[in-house]
Amino acid sequence: MAGAGLGFSSSLSAQSRATAGIMVRIPVPLLKRRKLKFAGLNEVFRIRVAGCGVSSTRLYNCGSCAAEERVSVDMERYKEAFGRRMAVAGLKPHHSIAVGVSGGPDSMALCLLTAAWKTDGPYAASQSDGYVDGLLAIIVDHRLRAESKEEAHIVSRRVSKMGIRCEIAECNWSDGKPKQGHLQEAARDMRYQIFQKVCIQHQIDVLLIAHHADDQAELLILRLSRGSGVLGLAGMAFASQLFSTSTVLHNEGSNNKGLLLVRPLLHFSKEDMYKICQASNQDWVEDPTNRSPAYARNRIRMSLGNLSSYTFQSEIQELISSCRKTRAYVDHMSNELIDQAVNIMDQQGYAVIDLMVLSPSKVPDMCLSKFIALVLQANSNLSSECLSLSLKSTELLEAPLVNGYWITFALSHVRQTSFTVAGCYLCPSPGSRGTKLLVCCSVNCHLPSTIEVNNSDFDREQKQYPSMLDEIIAEGKSYVDQFVPDVVDVKFLDMTCQSVLAEAKRIGIISESTHNNITLLERNETKYFKPENKVHLEQEIIENPSTSASESELLHPGKACYFMDRFMVTWNERPLSYCSSLVIDHRTAAEVRYMAESDWLYLAKLARCKNLHDLVPQITDADSEVEQIARKRKQSLEYMQLSAIKSLQSLKSIPVAARRSLPVLVNHEGILLTIPSIGFQCCPCLIVSCAFRPRLPLGGGHSSFL
Repeated sequence: MAGAGLGFSSSLSAQSRATAGIMVRIPVPLLKRRKLKFAGLNEVFRIRVAGCGVSSTRLYNCGSCAAEERVSVDMERYKEAFGRRMAVAGLKPHHSIAVGVSGGPDSMALCLLTAAWKTDGPYAASQSDGYVDGLLAIIVDHRLRAESKEEAHIVSRRVSKMGIRCEIAECNWSDGKPKQGHLQEAARDMRYQIFQKVCIQHQIDVLLIAHHADDQAELLILRLSRGSGVLGLAGMAFASQLFSTSTVLHNEGSNNKGLLLVRPLLHFSKEDMYKICQASNQDWVEDPTNRSPAYARNRIRMSLGNLSSYTFQSEIQELISSCRKTRAYVDHMSNELIDQAVNIMDQQGYAVIDLMVLSPSKVPDMCLSKFIALVLQANSNLSSECLSLSLKSTELLEAPLVNGYWITFALSHVRQTSFTVAGCYLCPSPGSRGTKLLVCCSVNCHLPSTIEVNNSDFDREQKQYPSMLDEIIAEGKSYVDQFVPDVVDVKFLDMTCQSVLAEAKRIGIISESTHNNITLLERNETKYFKPENKVHLEQEIIENPSTSASESELLHPGKACYFMDRFMVTWNERPLSYCSSLVIDHRTAAEVRYMAESDWLYLAKLARCKNLHDLVPQITDADSEVEQIARKRKQSLEYMQLSAIKSLQSLKSIPVAARRSLPVLVNHEGILLTIPSIGFQCCPCLIVSCAFRPRLPLGGGHSSFL
């Protein structure tokens, strides 16, 4: 993908300054697109980059004057269009913003427009030491080539000249560099992890990425070749919340709001990127990996370049726009259903769906499909890849026509049926007479997840910076809500991948010629697609579920952990002198695991046991007086028994299926210390809190496809 390639190309400049005056050289892709005739061939020269001493290969468009064209670029028009898109996202110049920069024409154009937007107008951001306040460029050195470090510094100097502060972040391939077949995917995942980390460090809530309209066209063909439904054909979101896969701890009562990822150039073409850079006399990088036919996007890009007539380009963008309208409608409806039909139990970590709201006769199947997927997504602790495969295996996402039947089945059979899907256990909600469905994590039907422990001081981690993300998202939503299409304006509800193209041709969105060209591109790319590994992984999920109930991790006083991607467990440390417990030592750690049947039995024994000394082993302290030990022991046992009695009452209100996924803490001898979700604790000085914090919240976070 241009502008987001692997590190930095060895082509360190793509703009020719060989000619004088106002003449600028148009890159060959633009010449083809505009059908200009030109003489000469591309010649590869070895050049010496001035001032940096790096020998590099440069692709130089060498030709006669027929290959040159006077370019008059109305930068004000570009700036106005960019400003409107930023306003749609809810962004204002005073907001702190980061920009992902690869050094290509896309990201350099994005830097130019963002810096201008920040500094122009009555609400312009101020400048300090020659840099625009609240603007940071993040340059990722993937360290996949020997020259990448020096190239990153060259790009940094170019961006700095625009008045933008830069930070270069290096990839740390702890498990070794990725293999060639997965290079681009691994580099992309690493890049976004680094973007999130740097933004958190600099207290920035918004990240701009330079994806543009040509990228969307490539993605359309790619997803058609993979059999994606209309929601996938909508392409990349204009704005979306990006939630970290590496846990960032927040203080109690707050949520992981993630990072707002905005793509303000989706209405701009690749040609626009070149024009903006040329009009600003800005050099850029051409990544040679973007020309390798080994990668799907590159093959599609080159094929699309051969079909770059105005009609084809405009029709394929109109097709994408129609898919995005469908996606916007489905997202809106599914979130409406979540608000109306779903109740989340925050402490216990499960959801209850009111099935009476989900009448298949009133709600389109595709909206039901998305709704179901979102609920399962928030309650499962499968990894995102495994969850997606598992959902596809149940036909909940890619075959929406089955979902009317699915809901009907749930309505008629839920009184006597329970089942597992996508790492979630579904069963009748107690006392609902089959009108409500309980959805909770299935501890015995998923691949192993993780327990992440925060090893730094907890109090220090709790300090949070003032965030404007809620304000920005609210502003963006207020705009989006005005333009959600009515169902009569949605073209592709309940349509498969192939039927979308057929319907688009039938209603005149695309012509016969464009339909044939898209179908040919799809067919050619499908030949390269080998889903064997995904099928194998899907079968592994379905046939070989892994039990993680035995997985555990040690949690120390004053620390917090993220348990199975769902619960934030925090142990607030108290001075040891305050502790009257006989089963806890604040100098040691506790084990965190899922609740087991033995924990329930232990609470029951505590509640009714008359001689608690036999149930709780005696712990002595050689430095304590006998009377002090006896007094502490009596206080501790009385407190434990009272806490157990109250907790049993709370447990009775929690469905059995949901109890199994509750986190508990036990000491090194296996004695139960606390079940924070229901309030059981062995002594009053043990302050452990637990909050349901799914890695991806219910609804998937804010997104906009308009």
